[in-house]
Amino acid sequence: MAAAQGRFSDGADGTDSAKENSVPLPFRRAVEGLKKARLRPGVEIDPTKPPQRLAPYAYALEAAVVDGEDDLADGRLILLHDPAGHDAWHGTFRLVTLVRAELEPEMAADPLLPEVCWSWLTGALQARGLAYGEASGTVTMASSHYFGGLAERRPATQIEIRASWTPREGVGGVPDTSAHLSAWCELICQIAGLPPVGPTDTATGVVSLPQRRGPHHP
Repeated sequence: MAAAQGRFSDGADGTDSAKENSVPLPFRRAVEGLKKARLRPGVEIDPTKPPQRLAPYAYALEAAVVDGEDDLADGRLILLHDPAGHDAWHGTFRLVTLVRAELEPEMAADPLLPEVCWSWLTGALQARGLAYGEASGTVTMASSHYFGGLAERRPATQIEIRASWTPREGVGGVPDTSAHLSAWCELICQIAGLPPVGPTDTATGVVSLPQRRGPHHP
């Protein structure tokens, strides 16, 4: 994935120093942390257009776990920032995610799977020693059965995780977004059916995020 220049204002290609400098420094540093994350092989990740109404500042990434020509799982991670703070967040930053994958029949039959999937997220954060709060979310399973001209297809089950949490801020009011992104990639890999790895096992999969788009600032 080749790097390209981006801007902090409207997501168009190019640069705009004045508008970029108007973005709060903690948010700019948090975004830079995302771009420096060390990711395990098999994860393809790119910036994407962030939502515009969830917070004054937002930056979004989309990712897929790939195996040859197959996408095993996909998802989106959004970094939100409100310099004034947010009562529901109990902080100035918030991470929001959506992760989806199609399950193998034996996994779909496990009645404890929703609890297990949620533990993959919290476990990945805790394994990296990350402090966070106000975690919430849903785990949804949806089954499809085929009839008529599609009857030859086997039933399919898709699982979807929606979650959000407040990363605790460190030096300069900046959370360790690099480590949070690595933890999130561990979640998406586990839901794709890949074995878990430790926080130090990603050194062979260093990815420099392309910069086609920058943080959104209305």
